[in-house]
Amino acid sequence: MSEKGVALIVGVGPGLGAALARCFAGAGMDVAVAARDGARLEPLAGDLGNPGGRGRAYACDVTREADVRDLFARVSGDLAEPDVVVFNAGTFVRKGIFETESAEFERCWRIGCLGGFHVGKAAAEIMVRRGRGTLLFTGATASLRGGAGFHNLAVPKFGLRALAQSMAREFGPRGVHVAHVIIDGQILSERTAGLAKERPEDGLLAPDAIAQNYLALHRQPRSAWTHEMDLRPWVEKF
Repeated sequence: MSEKGVALIVGVGPGLGAALARCFAGAGMDVAVAARDGARLEPLAGDLGNPGGRGRAYACDVTREADVRDLFARVSGDLAEPDVVVFNAGTFVRKGIFETESAEFERCWRIGCLGGFHVGKAAAEIMVRRGRGTLLFTGATASLRGGAGFHNLAVPKFGLRALAQSMAREFGPRGVHVAHVIIDGQILSERTAGLAKERPEDGLLAPDAIAQNYLALHRQPRSAWTHEMDLRPWVEKF
């Protein structure tokens, strides 16, 4: 185990999830990355070990509590019990209410909200026992308001925010820092490259810049913890 601890990022894609993994690895931590398809994360995990720490990739379906518990057991055995856990999983299908099937609505909720409960509970059990730890949830603009065609995102994000608030009030007095990060804007990616060209410099949220704020939350002294942080580029209206 690295001297600075272990980070577990759950819900890792090529954008924010990968940036979070690189950020915590750059801070000297061993980093575990998890997604439904763990095999595709192997190249990223290999790169995370280059500075001298260790990176590990895992497959995990966050909608299955048994999968999540197995993930925590494997990470604890391979590296050590995680000091910081980030729940970054989610999915979104933009449709109108009339076009949305109940199974599709439930799937979005199970990944984005129920998955957060499974991961948060497993993390809290470790952290409460030790009397320390950081648990971070990734939110969105839809955590605060639902829009037409965005119910598949807003409903799970509303629930995830409520979960974060409840966990912070229950576990903060027991030494666990629980925070919710609202990503209020488009994240720079291959998909949003066209939009970035239409905006001024730094007009979209840079994944690496977002990740630095997650690291800062983890490093906060407990005399001045942030529970909710909202991030947006300087040109974004709110």
